Amino acid sequence: MELYSERGFEQTTVAEIAARAGLTERTFFRHFADKREVLFAGADALAEAVVTAVASAPGSAAPIAAAAAGVEAAGQLLQERRDYARRRQAVIAANAELRERELIKLASLAAAIAEALRSRGVEDPAASLAAEAAIAAFRVAFERWTSRTGGSDLPRLIRDSLDRLRAVTAGG
Repeated sequence: MELYSERGFEQTTVAEIAARAGLTERTFFRHFADKREVLFAGADALAEAVVTAVASAPGSAAPIAAAAAGVEAAGQLLQERRDYARRRQAVIAANAELRERELIKLASLAAAIAEALRSRGVEDPAASLAAEAAIAAFRVAFERWTSRTGGSDLPRLIRDSLDRLRAVTAGG
């Protein structure tokens, strides 16, 4: 992350990343397919936590409430890594290819939430709509959290975004 911040993503090589980490390039490639994946490591663990939280929501929870439990779980995991998240987000924002990869990651997370909702018996289009809405609220909250003006509590910002979404859809 330091190299990406110092030199920019495009100018940073795998050799430089490996050297800074005290590894060989060969060892780097055992862990990452390419230098982009350094920024997206942990996505599987995040998705697993989100899906587990959706599945663990009370059976009586509405689809959006179960999806909200999932994105709030993501917020809890990310909460302790705000400085890292800010630097990571700055690197991603500066590169179109990385922004595209981030959108793909979020789309995959929405698909995982929708599938978890379907496993709870929620039919489409409700499962897909609830998942996409939860991801939209998460994304808005995450952008606020990583900005200099955002609050320091990501799960609270996620809840606030979901509350605002509910108000907008209720006509308020």
